[in-house]
Amino acid sequence: MTGEPVTWMTFLISYWGEQIGQKIRKITDCFHCHVFPFPEQDDARRGALQQLQQQSLELREVLGETERFLSQVLGRVQKLLPPWQVQIRKMKAVYLALNQCSVSATHKCLIAEAWCATRDLPTLQQELQESSSEAGVSAVVHRIPCRDMPPTLIRTTRFTASFQGIVDAYGVSRYQEVNPAPYTIITFPFLFAVMFGDVGHGLLMFLFALAMVLAEDRPAVKTAQNEIWRTFFGGRYLLLLMGLFSVYTGFIYNECFSRATVIFPSGWSVAAMANQSGWSDTFLAEHPMLALDPNVTGVFLGPYPFGIDPVWSLAVNHLSFLNSFKMKMSVILGVTHMAFGVVLGVFNHVHFGQLHRLLLETLPELVFLLGLFGYLVFLVVYKWLRVSVTGAASAPSILIHFINMFLFSSSPTNRPLFPGQEVVQATLVVLALAMVPILLVGTPLFLRWQHLRRRRLRAGQQLDEDKAGLLDAPDAPVANWGSDEEKAGCSGDQEEAKFVLSEVLMHQAIHTIEFCLGCISNTASYLRLWALSLAHAQLSEVLWAMVMRVGLRLGREMGVAAVVLVPIFAAFAVLTVAILLVMEGLSAFLHALRLHWVEFQNKFYSGTGYKLNPFTFAVEEE
Repeated sequence: MTGEPVTWMTFLISYWGEQIGQKIRKITDCFHCHVFPFPEQDDARRGALQQLQQQSLELREVLGETERFLSQVLGRVQKLLPPWQVQIRKMKAVYLALNQCSVSATHKCLIAEAWCATRDLPTLQQELQESSSEAGVSAVVHRIPCRDMPPTLIRTTRFTASFQGIVDAYGVSRYQEVNPAPYTIITFPFLFAVMFGDVGHGLLMFLFALAMVLAEDRPAVKTAQNEIWRTFFGGRYLLLLMGLFSVYTGFIYNECFSRATVIFPSGWSVAAMANQSGWSDTFLAEHPMLALDPNVTGVFLGPYPFGIDPVWSLAVNHLSFLNSFKMKMSVILGVTHMAFGVVLGVFNHVHFGQLHRLLLETLPELVFLLGLFGYLVFLVVYKWLRVSVTGAASAPSILIHFINMFLFSSSPTNRPLFPGQEVVQATLVVLALAMVPILLVGTPLFLRWQHLRRRRLRAGQQLDEDKAGLLDAPDAPVANWGSDEEKAGCSGDQEEAKFVLSEVLMHQAIHTIEFCLGCISNTASYLRLWALSLAHAQLSEVLWAMVMRVGLRLGREMGVAAVVLVPIFAAFAVLTVAILLVMEGLSAFLHALRLHWVEFQNKFYSGTGYKLNPFTFAVEEE
């Protein structure tokens, strides 16, 4: 019974003669037709009609009862269907895991070899003992040594899952390799905020992420199927920190929707400049642009307590000042970030027992990086601290000094920053260039010496064993292995991989060229912090000037301004979210991702491991 309408065709057939009637009955039987005789008497026809009506009524009652019964059965099945589906999935998962086990015909049991975290091993043994005691079957657990690289298990929480996902997208870390995710929790939102610094935009992003965090336990939010929403929801804690750090850098840049805010009194005094310079009405009429001279007493009172002084937002050279500041800041952050990545490689070398790489790789890399670009950072900070306002006009150029450093020359018009600067620069360049051959051939030569030493030791041990075998009795029994674990270890029968010096030299040459050239290109790559920050500030300024400023100038009266500002503010809000939050935010996110993958992680992180996929029925929470 499907409930769909069915079309019935009714035929009234009259015939003469019994033979024709028999043929008609055969035809109706062939087509499974319902045949109802048509009596000649009226009473008989009424009786037949009443009988058919009674049958129809009984059939309707039977169909109604059947439908109600089926509805009750289906209602009960609907309640039981989700547990049944979960049970079937669990059974399929269990049988799939059992099919991967090997069958021992001798002991008539299943043998399963699997990876298990050391911390979870007592729990696994306890669960197996409890389940085997209930089923009456004994389960034995052996810890088997293995030479294969174990999988990587990194336990995450709701907060750290999105940051670990950023690292795993580059590559899963090797077993016990330094995991960049804990440091990425701070560095990723901060580098994003350097490019996205604005108090208003960061606050909107922070509030959006905070709303998702507060509603993360609601079933409707967790089970939403929209792909874009699930992407944002999965990275809600990442967005939360990105917005929070953007508010911080926005206060440093002193920008809120491209407008400067006066939190503290400005460090510049226009009144002092006007009083001591004698600006008259005629002078002001002839000079639309006025300059504040910090050398005049009382004009510059001191640096702004936090961030950029709001008076710079009124200056014509505002962009030039911020460009100089953000460019130097980008170089300082980039060199610091890369040096931190090289230092993290120390922990990998120490843990994996490769102490020779500390002297032959890490130390030369630090000397090369800090000797050249660390010195550039030193020049920037030294010039900030040593050059005062009075000598700013004749301050030497750091760029010219850095170029002369590689040319081993000096410019008569560009005075040195400190005594003996040329000697220091020449020494640093020679020292950095001397690190290149150490990086190139140091590790391959050490590995070759180590390989030859091991081969001589193995040859001496083999000779001693042969002599001992001749002296021993021929019928001396061979000692048996003590346990299954020792049998599975097979540590003494495996030979070392064949050492090929040419391959090691080629690999080391690629690493050296990549690092030395990468120090230059990666440092330049961090200038994207300056470029993206400039682009975000200018887009925000253009949006304010082309939308809000135009709307604020349209009407001076209260009623006219209120009517005009409603659609203008709506357009400003839509464009702010669509362009500055979504498009600019995605652009800054991708650039911060590149800085971590290419410039930071390649200094110490290989990412050649594979994840541990444990057997579990639990559903991972995002």
